Amino acid sequence: MPKQPKKMIELYQFEQCPYCKNVRLALTELGLSYINHNVPFDQDKRDAVEKISAQRAVPVLVDPNTDTIIADDDDKAVAYLKKQYG
Repeated sequence: MPKQPKKMIELYQFEQCPYCKNVRLALTELGLSYINHNVPFDQDKRDAVEKISAQRAVPVLVDPNTDTIIADDDDKAVAYLKKQYG
């Protein structure tokens, strides 16, 4: 059984983003609950993403359990989730 985090993981994403979908699928496959932050498609309107990760691309995975932020790299985010919680 996967290890469950004490604090909920957060994902900044938008639904049509294929890279975001990869991270969502990994979270689901691992049975991890998470807070989903839907952000605008328009990068100029992603102030919340920039505040968290100092850039505006998605996906952005935030794990408060390990103080980890992975921005704009779905492969790295998925590998991290599998290593940490798989």
